[in-house]
Amino acid sequence: MKKKLVCVLLGSAMAVSVFGGTACMAEEAKTFTVGFDAEYPPYGYMDENGEYTGFDLELAQAVCELQGWELVKTPIDWDSKDMELNSGAIDCIWNGFTMNGREDEYTWSVPYVDNSQVIVVSEASGIADLAGLSGKIVGVQAGSAALELLSEGGDQAELAATFGTLQQFPDYNNAFVELQAGSIDAIAMDIGVAQYQLKQHEGYVILDEELNSEQYAIGFKLGNEELCNTVNESLQTLVENGTFGELAEKYELTDMVCLGAEAESETEAATEAVTE
Repeated sequence: MKKKLVCVLLGSAMAVSVFGGTACMAEEAKTFTVGFDAEYPPYGYMDENGEYTGFDLELAQAVCELQGWELVKTPIDWDSKDMELNSGAIDCIWNGFTMNGREDEYTWSVPYVDNSQVIVVSEASGIADLAGLSGKIVGVQAGSAALELLSEGGDQAELAATFGTLQQFPDYNNAFVELQAGSIDAIAMDIGVAQYQLKQHEGYVILDEELNSEQYAIGFKLGNEELCNTVNESLQTLVENGTFGELAEKYELTDMVCLGAEAESETEAATEAVTE
């Protein structure tokens, strides 16, 4: 966490001229700097007013309000996220960040969204399943979980070997522009982002076959247990006071969130047992 030292001028202009005196108050305002991909709706993006928003950023703001912190939203190049975190430029990576396969690389918060990697194609493409991608140009975001899946050593490397080309883009907005233009045939991406994009663009579908299933969590620098634990406690409070559910509903992610789902299931099971 970063701290700001607030300095307060003392005395009148005359006193300053005579004594040259200033003093500093030891009042410290803690900041919480979140690194995010600014082209990753609905988790993090720029709205029509030019403001950064999204499910993850509003959730981070709610955590800051509980802790009395100031939120600093820092858009980053997703491919450089590790450098930003390890240099101390950001306190965490919070923006649809997949924890699966990276468990030992970061200190992770509790997972809060269940996610899947899927393929998006044009309705007119004639591609009906993963086998239909053979010989096709498939787009993917650089540094993404989908890229890791499809790269050498990934769980879907054999599938990727059937593609004509696996083409990387800096973000999925650029990939969709190329899909609309017909420059690529499909995009591999997170289902939450895919669903958001399909609401903005008609004539596209998600293939029924998924590439895999995964979970999102907040990534802290390895060993930063103290900050991670504080954020985890705040997330639990936001579940209990209903804020988490309200934000999930606002961004149409209710069917995907997993934080608090276990406790809810246990409550429902107990209720059913009593009524039987």
